[in-house]
Amino acid sequence: MCHCNIRIYFVGCPNQISAKLKEITPFENFTYEFFESNFAEESLIKNSDIIFADLKNIDAAGALQTLVSWKPQNSQLILFLTKEQLYAISDKFSEITDFWLHPLSESELDFRFRKLLQSYKESKDSWQTNQYLEAAINSSPDLVWYKDKNGIHEKVNDSFCKTVNKTKEQVQGRGHAYIWDVEYDDPACIESERIVMERKETFISEETIQSGGETKILTTYKSPSYDLDNSVMGTVGVAIDITQEPKYANELIQKNEALETLFTTMDCRIMCHSLDGKHIMSINSAALNILGYESEQELIADGFNMIAHSVFEEDKPILRSSITGLKNAGNNINVEYHMQHKNGEILYVIGNIKLIEEKGKLFYQRYLLDCAAQKLKETQERLEDKRRQILVHALSI
Repeated sequence: MCHCNIRIYFVGCPNQISAKLKEITPFENFTYEFFESNFAEESLIKNSDIIFADLKNIDAAGALQTLVSWKPQNSQLILFLTKEQLYAISDKFSEITDFWLHPLSESELDFRFRKLLQSYKESKDSWQTNQYLEAAINSSPDLVWYKDKNGIHEKVNDSFCKTVNKTKEQVQGRGHAYIWDVEYDDPACIESERIVMERKETFISEETIQSGGETKILTTYKSPSYDLDNSVMGTVGVAIDITQEPKYANELIQKNEALETLFTTMDCRIMCHSLDGKHIMSINSAALNILGYESEQELIADGFNMIAHSVFEEDKPILRSSITGLKNAGNNINVEYHMQHKNGEILYVIGNIKLIEEKGKLFYQRYLLDCAAQKLKETQERLEDKRRQILVHALSI
C-alpha cells in the first residue's frame, strides 16, 4: 500500500469543526496534516488536498469564486453553508465536491467526516490499483488489450501501440480495421471473441495479421471480462508474437540433423547412455569400433551394462566407480583402462566421462580415445632409456 499524507485546510471554520476531524484515527498508511486560518490564504489553498470553507455570514458567491480560482484541480472543496446561501452558488455546484448545511450536530459532523475520508481512501486505492495494472501490462513484451462487446478497444498496453505504430489516444475507442490499417474487421477475430463471450472461458488461437507491411503470426489468449452484475461486458486479450518461431524451429532441426551426422561420422569416439547404463541413447561407428563391435545391437547382446564386456575385468570396478561418482550436471572425469577385442587385440583407452542434463533429464556422455600406439611408443621409449642407463652404468664400471 502506498503512503498518503492528506493536507487538510480549514478556512473560517469554528474550532469545534476542526477538532472533530482531528479526533478521527487515520487509515493505515494515511497521515493527516492540518492547516487553519480565518481568511483564505492562496499559498495554503494551493498546497491542500481537502479544503473546508465555512461561508456562513459572508458573500458565498464571491468567496467561492476566490476559492475555486486558487484551488488545485485535484483538490476537494467542501463548503459549510446555510440554506439561503445555496441559491447564490447554485450555478457553481460543479466546482465543489460537496456542501454541508448549517447547523450540523456533532454526530452528523462525525458521520460526514468519516464518509469523506473513506471516499478519499477509496479514490487513492483505485489510483494504486491502476498503477499496478499499468506497470504490469506495459512491462510485458506481449500485446495486451481490453475490448467492449462490440470489439472497441478500451485499453491497450505499450507493446500493442508499438506493434500497430499508433498512440493510445489513437487506438482506444477504435475498432480492429482502423487500428490494423485494413479494410474490414477480421472475421476470425470476431468469431473468437463471440466464442469467448458465449462460453465464458479463455479461448486460445493462432491469428495472422498485417502490421506495417509485414505478416505477423500471433498466439492469442482471449478471456471474458465481467460487468458489476456478473454479465460479460467484453474481452481481455493477450497476444504473443511467434512470427519467427517456425523459422527458428526449422533452423534448430537442421542444426540437430547436421550435428547428428557429424557425431555419427567423425573419427571421435562418442556414446551417450542412461544413468543406470542399460539404455544406449546414441553411439557412433568410431566408438563401436574401439569397443570391438560392429553394431549397437551386437554391443547390447554381448551384455553392455554401463561397461562393455570387452573391458578388462580388473579395470571394470575402477571404470564403474568413475562413472557413478559423477553427481552433478557438468561434472566430468578422465579414466584409463584396457580392453581386449574378440580377435585378441588389446587396446589402451583413455575415456572422458561427463554428466549431462538436457530438458531435466540426466545422462552420461563419453568420449573414447585409443592410445595403444601412444602407449607402445611410451613403453619403447622407457625401455630404450633403461638400456641407455644400463650401458652408461656398465661403461662407468
